[in-house]
Amino acid sequence: MADAVAGNGHGAGSSERSTRRSAGRRGGGRAGAAARRGSAVLEQMPWQIPVNIDRPTEPLSAEGVQAIHEGAMRILEDIGVVFLNSEALDIFREAGMRVEGELVRMDRDFVMEMLAKAPSEFTITPRNPDRTIPLGGNHMLFGNVSSPPNYWDMSLNRKLPGTRENCQNLLKLTQYFNCIHFAGGYPVEPVEIHASVRHLDVLYDKLTLTDKAMHAYSLGKERVEDVMEMVRIAGGLSHEEFESKPHMYTNINSTSPLKHDQPMIDGCLRLARRGQAIVVSPFTLAGAMAPVTLAGAVAQSLAESLCAIALFQYVRPGTPCVIGTFTSNVDMKSGAPAFGTPEYMRATQMTGQMARFYGLPMRSSGVCAANVPDGQAVWETSNSLWAAVQSGTNMVYHAAGWLEGGLIASPEKFIMDCEILQQIQRYMQPQLSATDPQDIALDAIREVGHDGHFFGIQHTQDRYAEAFYQPFLSDWRNYEAWEKAGSVWTAERAHKLFHQIIGEFEPPPMDVAIRDELADFVARRKAEGGAPTDF
Repeated sequence: MADAVAGNGHGAGSSERSTRRSAGRRGGGRAGAAARRGSAVLEQMPWQIPVNIDRPTEPLSAEGVQAIHEGAMRILEDIGVVFLNSEALDIFREAGMRVEGELVRMDRDFVMEMLAKAPSEFTITPRNPDRTIPLGGNHMLFGNVSSPPNYWDMSLNRKLPGTRENCQNLLKLTQYFNCIHFAGGYPVEPVEIHASVRHLDVLYDKLTLTDKAMHAYSLGKERVEDVMEMVRIAGGLSHEEFESKPHMYTNINSTSPLKHDQPMIDGCLRLARRGQAIVVSPFTLAGAMAPVTLAGAVAQSLAESLCAIALFQYVRPGTPCVIGTFTSNVDMKSGAPAFGTPEYMRATQMTGQMARFYGLPMRSSGVCAANVPDGQAVWETSNSLWAAVQSGTNMVYHAAGWLEGGLIASPEKFIMDCEILQQIQRYMQPQLSATDPQDIALDAIREVGHDGHFFGIQHTQDRYAEAFYQPFLSDWRNYEAWEKAGSVWTAERAHKLFHQIIGEFEPPPMDVAIRDELADFVARRKAEGGAPTDF
């Protein structure tokens, strides 16, 4: 811990400054008020944490759950997982695991004992406490697209490398839409910023343009330590307050098959020791990096996730952890990844069933392989999102804005996806009691009888305004009315909304002293060289 504190360059007066500014950080709670009221651009649903009221789809029998569990445990016991991280290898040796070079084999009793220490539910508290998010249980959270290197919008009509302006605009959408609950990785990589300092600029933008739960890439100790310090500063927190509960999280991928790399495990160990949340998401494509059978691919994915979670629980029992799934399949004709497929949906449902078996929250994704925001993009993303609902997913990555298998971010696609997310949120709202006579509506049915209609009766007039979901993007007019209005297709409507939202966007409030301290930290770390790179 001492090394982490020294590496961040904490000043002696930082705890005093955080106490002095505590009122300023609470001011962030005002940020959600304007969004809840809607805007001149569109009326949207208020900020809320969706609760999945449906029973999950469980394709596995009890025997199937045990078979996949047994498969995952046999992988860990007999085949083993490579850890390219010397500290992790030392920890496993200390724990009594069999370590041969970089290969670790671990007993199932150890794995299950460690998993039992992980909380089944926890919260992440960002700089605006009104945006606190619960992980686990029946809660379901949606996040923005993360990490594409390229950007596409209708004004460009071509794929180009991401820029800081693109990234900022997508962060503004992340803040604007109430159905987006957390700010994942960079919504597009601003590739014109050198990799050594990119994290400093983007995290400054994220922390000033949004007040939602924040993510750190586990790509080297400097990046992780810098982001933890920036999140701490933005929250006006002392070091003790920061470490008292999760204020941020990371997501890592294993290097399938059966391997964890150096920087991702290093970053997670640093976050675990300071009480922050960790999502472990193996990227297993059936037929390429995992067996072609779904049961085999899910068993391998679980093994890769569980061994890392066991490590983090051994280091700090109670570390908040999430099982991630990214099990899909490849196109066997070309080898290209496919998303939103029937196999992806089933694998997600199976993994959700297994996550409940282990008592851990689950992350899945809203993904597609389409290259532009067209019909394919909609049906593949919708399949992915409804698989998340069916599986009991708690945290949905890439829920808005993802194209080309994660290589393109698009604002039009972001807005189109938010329409789907709002419909899912509406779908989840519990209906009024079916035992209330006003809901059964016998008097209304009797009043209308056999020849009337329900439009004008009082029962309808009392309820029509909020009876049904009202879209902000869908066009429900008939063809002639749509044609008369200009024959505007969905992506074109989304493009217009994008520019209107960006034009009226106002950043959430931040205390001036906190903003200045963030800017000073960024400037100092840039002067020190930021994070080392390979080029």
